[in-house]
Formats: sequence, structure tokens, C-alpha cells
Amino acid sequence: MPNKQLEALDYIVFLVYFLIVAGYGYYIYKKKQSANISTTDFFLAEGSLTWWAIGSSLIASNISAEQFIGASGDGFAMGLAIATYEWMAAATLIVVAVFFMPIYLKNRIFTMPQFLTQRYNNTVSMIMAIFWLFLYVLVNLTSILFLGALAVSTISGLNFTACMIGLAVFAVIITIGGMKVIGFTDVIQVFFLIMGGLATTYLAINLVSTENGTEGLFQGFDLMLTQSADHFHMIFPKDHPHYASLPGLTVLIGGMWIVNLNYWGCNQYITQRALGADLKTAREGILFAAFLKLLMPIIVVLPGIAAYTLYQKGLFQQEMLDATGEVNKDHAYPVLLNLLPTGLKGLSFAALTAAVVASLAGKANSISTIFTLDIYKKYIAPQASEKQLVGVGRVTIWVAMVIAILVSPYMGIDKKGGFQFIQEMTGLVSPGVFAAFILGFFWKKTNSAGALFAIVGGFLLSLFFKYSLPNLVNLEFLAPLGFAVKGADGVYTIPFLDTMGFVFLICVAVMILLGLQKPSNKGLEIDSKMFKVNPTFAVGAAIILLLVVILYAIFW
Repeated sequence: MPNKQLEALDYIVFLVYFLIVAGYGYYIYKKKQSANISTTDFFLAEGSLTWWAIGSSLIASNISAEQFIGASGDGFAMGLAIATYEWMAAATLIVVAVFFMPIYLKNRIFTMPQFLTQRYNNTVSMIMAIFWLFLYVLVNLTSILFLGALAVSTISGLNFTACMIGLAVFAVIITIGGMKVIGFTDVIQVFFLIMGGLATTYLAINLVSTENGTEGLFQGFDLMLTQSADHFHMIFPKDHPHYASLPGLTVLIGGMWIVNLNYWGCNQYITQRALGADLKTAREGILFAAFLKLLMPIIVVLPGIAAYTLYQKGLFQQEMLDATGEVNKDHAYPVLLNLLPTGLKGLSFAALTAAVVASLAGKANSISTIFTLDIYKKYIAPQASEKQLVGVGRVTIWVAMVIAILVSPYMGIDKKGGFQFIQEMTGLVSPGVFAAFILGFFWKKTNSAGALFAIVGGFLLSLFFKYSLPNLVNLEFLAPLGFAVKGADGVYTIPFLDTMGFVFLICVAVMILLGLQKPSNKGLEIDSKMFKVNPTFAVGAAIILLLVVILYAIFW
């Protein structure tokens, strides 16, 4: 039975981590503090983040409990295929750096609702701001907090509620310092995240070799390739039990692009890191993040596959069960952490905490930014001073955290599996939002009516496809094409990634029809020169794309 208590040395390691992050954050806060801090300074850290701070902050905000716990759990259940979210993200980041960032920076866009106001109108912007606030608070913030507290509680043996409150307070301490503090402390967070994550991966793979009478990392990985060969395929056939989660080639040419382009290119939570920089620095930071994304499956997926291999050998039979006696895939990563030796366990515990806290801080800052700049300033107190707006932003951070603490136990996050829960809930909004953004960028005739249909109508269509269509129509005829799968209840449903593709195409078609009927005259300032990149970036981008192609070719 793994030891579920941290030893004194583990607490010392964790305390060192806490003091380094909190101390460095306070140092940055005092060093860059001004008497009259502005909103762009607080929310965007305009001009003060370096490329390595931007890249690190992107990854620190992206990698959290849903990756460590959720993606490792999916690695246990379905294997390396779940890494498609990471590797396709690396390719997506190149697209965002080349095509999206120049548009945002050229048009001085600081928030996503601001883009919608500038390109469409206040109604579209207001509706989307409300959508984002609900999504960020009730899906992202709550799931990060819930899964993070669950993992910390499982590893340390501490009370779940106490862990949740502790993580929230730690995140707020960082967040109230503004984007500068978040950006620079994220560099340290990423260091702990990667070092602790690699330590866990090493121990898990080495344990596979030890259980088979050998010793060494390469021997362990070779045994995983042999004993869990079914867990090393990126593209699932139609009869695969997890086809509904990752439906075949959709991960390469379908809905997976919508997931990633919307997340990395149209998401306040992510783009905020780069919006305060010049184009060259922003692109370099995003390129650095893309390189790091290629490494993430080593940290968040391979441990899950190692746990599956060990489980097949008879280990963790009790530890992988939930309260109902069913195997819970999300137990895989905490079970592995409990095997770590004293000291190293503290480092991995710090890594997991770093991932959770960084994501909570980034998400809370984005919630604060959207509410303060796009709702409070525009509709509640247009005459508010910069100091008042920063104060409202800080209060919003506290309110969002309290709401997340109160509602997260009731969201059903643990039923679906953390990673899939977030993807499917976000997927209800993503197709329409991405359609509104992509046509707003590149087709000047796109009008406000089309954007309104995409955002509201796209959400309603997603709900219809998910909850109503399977009960109204027998979708079995789509099964031979791979667009429908039979559930345990015998009802055929459309995989959510395919649903996103269908909803996106419908939204685009309607937007084009409405745009042709009444063309807009509010196109953004765009010229082809904006999309040119320097030779260094081009070489780096080419290397990343080549590596993505090679990885898919190897593990097809």
C-alpha cells in the first residue's frame, strides 16, 4: 500500500517551493509597482514580459490538474492517443503566432470581447463576455480547483476542503499582483512542473522495468511498447472502445483544429499572455510554448500508460478503485506519486501544486479582466478611474474563487473524467465562437447578425446535437462513416469532436449567407505584410511542424 502521507522532508521541499514562488512574486510586484498602476499594466503587464516569460506562462496556465490527473487518467484508459491534444496544440500555436497575433496587436485589441465590439457591436460583445465568464468560472476554474484539491488531498492525506481553500488562497496571492507577477512567477512554476513531472515519469517507467526483472528507463519503455502495445496508437479505428472520445482522422483534419484554434487563438485566458508584448516578442514566446507542448505527453501521458502496464501486472488493484468499486482512471497519477521516495515526492507534490496554482491564477486574472474592462467599465461605471478599476479587478478575483469553491463539488467533474469533462463542456461554445472570430478576421462582409447567430445559435446547436438529436433520429446510418457510435444504452450519438465540426460548418454557412445579404463595413486593419515572419522564427516553426509529423508517423 503506497504511503499517503508526506514526510517531513517532503514538507520542507514543498515549503522551499512556496517561499521561492511567493518571494519572487513579491519581489516582482515591488520592483515593478507604480504609484498609479494602470489597467493595461495590471491586466496585461504591457511591454514588461519577455519571450521566455510569455512562453512559460502559456504552458503554466495551460497545464494543470486536468492534464496531470485527467490526461494521465486517459493515458491509463486509452493510451498515447490522448497526446493528440498536446501535439496538435504545438502545430496550432504556430498558426496563432503567424496569423492571429498580428491582427490583435495591429488593432490594439486587449480582450476578446473588445475584438467583438470593434469588429461587430456591443450586443455581440456583451453576450460573449457573459458566456466566457460562465464558462471560465463554472467549468474551467471549478474543474481546476476540484481536480487539484482532489490530487493534493489524495497525495498528502489532508482534508479535501482544506486543500481546495489553500490552493485558492495561494493562487489569489499571486493573482492580485497583476499580470506581471503571474507571468514571471510562471517561469518558476514551469521549472517545478517539468522537473517534478519528469521525476514521476522516470520512476513510473523504471518501476515497469523493475517489475519485469530488469533495470533502466529504456528497458521500461520498451516493455511498455510490448506489453501495452494497444496503448501506443494515435488514430483509433471505428470499432475502438474509445472512438467516441477521439474519432479517427477527426483528430488530424476535423474538430481537433476547432478545439485548439479556439483555445489558443480566441481565448482571453491564453492570448492575454502575449497581448501586452510587441509582435516579435509575442511570436518568440508562443514558439517557445510550442516546443514545450511537444514535451508535455512525456510528463502527463506516459505515467498513465506506465500505470496501466503495472495494473495489468497486478499492481494497484485496490488503489485504482473508487468508492463504488469501479476502476477510476483519474486515480492513476496520484497512485504513482504515492510511490515516490521521500523528498522526491515533495518535489512532485510541488510540481502538481505549481500547475494547479498557475492555472488558477491565470484563469482568475482573465475572469477579472473580462468583467472589469468589458462589463463594469462599459456598463456599470464608465467614469471609473484606473485605480478603481484595478480595485474592482482584485475583488472579482476573490469572488470568482469563492464561487468556484462553493459550486465545484456539484459539477459532476469526477463522473466523466476531468480532462474529458472540460473538453466536452468547452466544446458546446467553441464552434460558434471560433466561427465568429475566424470570419471576423478574414472576411470583411461578416456582419453582427452572423456573429450573433454563431455565438448563440452555435451554442444551442451544440446542445441539440448532444442531448436532443440522438433521441429524435436513429443515427445508426452515420456509423459506417465513423460519425456515430453506439452507447451502452444502445443509442447512437455523434462524437463530440465531430459535433463541433458540424456545428462550425453550419455557423460558417449561415454567417456567409447573412454577410452576403447585408455586408458589414467594419473589417479590421489587415495587410499581407503583417503575416511575414523572421528567419529564426521560420526555422523554429518548421522544426516543430516536422517533429509533429514524425511523431504521428511513428505512432499512427
